[in-house]
Amino acid sequence: MTKSQLIERVAETAKLSKGRAEQVVNAIFDAMTDAMRRDEGVEIRGFGTFTVRHYPSYRGRNPQTGDPVEVAPKRLPYFKVGKELRERINGERAPTEVARERPAAAPAAPSRPRTGGRSRDENVSEDVI
Repeated sequence: MTKSQLIERVAETAKLSKGRAEQVVNAIFDAMTDAMRRDEGVEIRGFGTFTVRHYPSYRGRNPQTGDPVEVAPKRLPYFKVGKELRERINGERAPTEVARERPAAAPAAPSRPRTGGRSRDENVSEDVI
């Protein structure tokens, strides 16, 4: 699937114009890129996790001449597939089975006064989707 095919699919599914769907797709990709640029991971539950791996410099060789070459350190994006996506691709579970297995939301607990610190929502990065 290409980016333009993804934009078309988002437009159809969300009943958006193609221009608006393109803005949505670009905003998602930009947010993910910015997070990884800051060395933050991007986790999409049921899909996978994007992280940045750091590689040190090393001495390689030019394959055409055989001369030694210093390779600079680099940071490369890495994707680890989530269990749910892996199972869906392998045909082990249908999308409807996954939806049925998710537990219903628990009733809200009565609120109690906080004694300091941050709430759980404040600890979650906006970049974790």
